[in-house]
Parts: sequence; structure tokens; C-alpha cells
Amino acid sequence: MFEALNKTPRLLLEVELKPIQGDRFQPTGFADLGAAVYERPDSQRMLLVESAQSVANRLEQTCLDGHGPRIAEELEGLPYVLVKLTGQTETETSSLVEAHRINSPFIISNETFKKPFIEKSGWAKGKPLAWKKIAHAIFFYDPNALLHGVFMANLEDGRIKIPRALSGFVEAEDVREAASGGVKNNPIDPTGKMRAANYDKDVYSNVPYHRMEYTARRIAAYFNFDLALLDGYGLEPEARDLLIALGLYKICRFLNTGLRLRTACDLIPKSDVRVTSPGSFVLPQEGELLKKVQAGIKACEEKHLFAKPAVTELGTEVVIKKDEETDRESSQAVAVADEQD
Repeated sequence: MFEALNKTPRLLLEVELKPIQGDRFQPTGFADLGAAVYERPDSQRMLLVESAQSVANRLEQTCLDGHGPRIAEELEGLPYVLVKLTGQTETETSSLVEAHRINSPFIISNETFKKPFIEKSGWAKGKPLAWKKIAHAIFFYDPNALLHGVFMANLEDGRIKIPRALSGFVEAEDVREAASGGVKNNPIDPTGKMRAANYDKDVYSNVPYHRMEYTARRIAAYFNFDLALLDGYGLEPEARDLLIALGLYKICRFLNTGLRLRTACDLIPKSDVRVTSPGSFVLPQEGELLKKVQAGIKACEEKHLFAKPAVTELGTEVVIKKDEETDRESSQAVAVADEQD
């Protein structure tokens, strides 16, 4: 299925999108910036609809059981790390939903995981990193972390940094603003003076607000699969094929089910996915890719490339930091930020 990708450094895909209804859509917004409007050198007005960081998160969500933290039933057997948090809370999290994957402090601080990972990855203080061993170790515990990247800043000297192999973004071309607004109404007392006895915050009165949406001549999603990066890890053929199938399956799932990016940003594909490089490759259908992923899981299990059991279960006790410690850390963070500015 992937013969056309041999010796191909990048697999590049794009697909044109459109709002599911009407013409307007709401882009991602950034604190102190708002919508990311920019100009190309030819003066064409562009808009970042969805950032690489957000698309990475959405691609990860395609393989969860609901919202996680466990993996979807159809992908059972794919390794990840599940953590049962105890102490101040009783809940679960996992490397599939944690912002930093296996670098999550709930995972990497646990000696039950940390010690075998260090041994398997060959990490040693004061010695060069063995990147192939590191990649094999990450694949062993959570192949998704190789696809989406992991910066293991919480592991000893913080030198292990794996970039994303699969990335994507959504942008719009030739954009125009579509201004509108509304008002939050208080049907009892528009002045906001009548309040609940135990909740005295300024959230009661009528509040008018503005809203900025956009229209565009063209919206497109782009995906970049860094196959040269995967090849550089020296993985077994079964592992490489599994990662490629899994990455492409996530793209298909995202395009088929995950394009309601926000309340006012509900998109659908306007065209089929176009492979821009290499031209000889044809993207398989979602169902075919799922079968390829499931076969790849079985093949990797047979070659003992996965942790056994596939789900590494940990127990991590959590505590609640005292307010004075939190305040002190916040003050220190502001001081550091001031110095950096």
C-alpha cells in the first residue's frame, strides 16, 4: 500500500474546505492578538483558521474513546500510558490526552515508568543521545508520541526533543471581515443591581458585544508528513508502516468527523484530498487505512515492538499546592517574563 512512499522525504496533502452553511466562519483567536490575519508578499490578505498546534490536538482526538483518556476500541492493542491519579483526586489521564504526552509530570515523575524508559532509551548523563534507541523506546510505550512529537523537558537534563512527524494547518485566502454583534440580556433586572446574595460579581446586567467573523475566496487544510524523519529513526518496516497508516487514518478521521472547529466554524471538504507530493501516491479510504492500522498493530505485537501489556498502567499520587506557593511561583514567572521582554 505504501510502496510509492519509499525514499520519499515528505508526503504533502491538501484539501479545499467550505462552511457547511452560508459563507461566514470564525477563525482561531490568540490572546492579545485576535484573529491571525496576515498578508502574502503579493498583498493577498490571508487568515490562519486553525494553527499547527490545534490541528495536532485534533488529530490526536480522532483516536480516543470519546474524549479519552483511553484509546478507541477499534485501535485496541496500540500502546499508551494510562495513569490513575490518587490522593487529592480520583481520576484517570493518559499519554494520549496529556499536553506533553509521555513527558507529562504525572507519567515521567513516576519511577515505575521513568527507570525502564531511561534504560530502554539509553539516556545517560553527560553522554550523547542515542536517537534511534530513543525513538524505539517511545514507539514501545506510545507510537502516537512519535507522530505528534514530545519534548521531554521533565526527564533529567531535558535534552530529548522529538519533533512532530505529522503536522497540519488550515488557512483562508482573500479574506474579508464580517462584523456583527449581540447582547447578553438580563430578563429580570437589566441594570444588574439585583444579585444573588452569595455571588457578587459583575455578570448580571445587559452586556452588548461585538463579533468578528470572516468570509474567504478559498479555505484549505494542509498536511505535511515527514517520512524522512521516520526513516531516520531506523524503525522496523512494520513499525514504519504502522505509523504511516495511523497518521493517514487520523487525517481521514479529522476531515470526515472533526471539522466543527468552533460553534461558528463548521466546515466540510469541498473537494477530495489532493496529494501534492509524491504525485504517484493515492490516499486510501478511511476504512482501508483502519484495516492497515489493525494489521500493523498485530505485526508489531508479533515482533515484540510494543510494551506488554500494551497499556502501561501507573498510579500517581497528586497533591494540591498551597496558595502561598502558587502566588510565589506566579510572581517568579512574571519576573522572568519581564526579563525576557
